[in-house]
Formats: sequence, C-alpha cells, structure tokens
Amino acid sequence: MSEQAVPSIWLRPERSGRGPAPAFDRDRLAAAGVALADAHGLAAVTMRAVAQSLGSGPASLYRYVSTREELLELMIDQVNGEISYAALGSGRWLDDMLALARQSRRRYLDHPWLLDALAQRALLGPHAVTYLERSLAALADLPATPRAKLEAIGVLGAVVAALARAEAAQRLAGQTVPQWQRAQAEYLAQAAGSGRHPHLAAALAGEGAGAGADADHGVGEGAGPGGEPAEQLFDRVVTRILVGLLQPGVIAS
Repeated sequence: MSEQAVPSIWLRPERSGRGPAPAFDRDRLAAAGVALADAHGLAAVTMRAVAQSLGSGPASLYRYVSTREELLELMIDQVNGEISYAALGSGRWLDDMLALARQSRRRYLDHPWLLDALAQRALLGPHAVTYLERSLAALADLPATPRAKLEAIGVLGAVVAALARAEAAQRLAGQTVPQWQRAQAEYLAQAAGSGRHPHLAAALAGEGAGAGADADHGVGEGAGPGGEPAEQLFDRVVTRILVGLLQPGVIAS
C-alpha cells in the first residue's frame, strides 16, 4: 500500500484544533523565522530557536506546522509577499517583466538565505501563485503559447536567482560587481592571448577592447576600468533572455 501524501500546508487549517487557544499565527511564525535567517543564516532556523524567539516552547509550533520544512514554506511565502505589483500595467510586457525581475533580485539580496532555501525545494505558496498570475497577465497579449510563457517565467526565475547568487557571493568576498568583473576580464584576456583558445580570442576581439565574455560569466560590455554596474548587467541579461525566449525574431539591444 502506498503512503498517503501529506496535504500541502496551504490546504490545511491555520492550526490544529487540539490544545489551548492559539497564541500565534502563521505570519508570526514566519516573521520570527525570517528574522533569524536574516541575522544568522538558514541553519539558525530551528523549531526550538523560533519558539524561543517567540517566548514559547517548541511543542507550541507543532500546532501550526508539522515540520521545519513547513516552517520554511511559510518563511519563503512571506518574503515572496514583499513583491509589489503597483507599477505593473504599463502595456509593455517587457517593462512589466523587467520590473518583476528587479524586485525578485532585491528580495534575494535582502534575504540571501532565500537562495539556499529555494535551491533545496521548489515551493508554491499563495504569494508565488500571485506572482505567476501577474506574470502571465503581463504576457497576456504576447503572441506566444501558454507553455512558452510558463517556461519563460521559470527560466527567468532561475536566471534571477543565479545572478543574485553571484552578486551576493561577491559582496561576501568584499568585492563590488565592477571589481569582480575587472578581475575576470583580466584573466580572460590572458587566457585568450595564450593562443590555446582561438574561439574565445575571436569572440573577445569581435566585442572590442572593453568587452568581456558572455553575461553568464559575469563579464560584459563596460567591464573595463569603470566596470558595469550590477543593475545594468542584470537588466541587460534579463532583457536578452526574455526577448530571446518570447520574441526570438527580435534582437534585444
């Protein structure tokens, strides 16, 4: 006999009917977990630590969540709720999607633990569903199939996470994005000049003296003495990917 799947936390009542009157709610649990993770990292988020931060014992949390993983679901959904949709509705799908991508990047940089949390699990809570709905609304008039739109939204999420992870890692290493770009550009220039990588040398020569490799390596146009601001690199990469996926006949500038 196969095991019965445990219903999603979002399909269950806010708390079990057992025990005394509720002292907390899901929002308070999530907020406590987010505060711990922001201050000390994801590993610091344990049922005991969250309960202590709320002035209670671990057993009290199990009236609301069954496992630490469910607590993480609440935390992820709470920070997903930081994304605002007020600026959408421009009538230009690319502008709206870029606005969403920028907010997703900021969410990762404000809560670096979210990168690790989502790398371990792909979870859809109410706020993630809202994000998906608003993304599809932004793409509603675009002549692309529903599958193409859903795939583009998924790829965009992965790219935003990858770029944010690289930026967060550079911050931890005490580098700005332009500093990191310059270091990478210097190494690539040396590798290209060795004669062992002719295709790389030709690509760099074709881009000009100030250019670097593809954006997925973190080095792009303007990665010379001034470097390329992280925001500019982000917008350029996201724009190229979205246009390439959803309007392949159009070349993104």
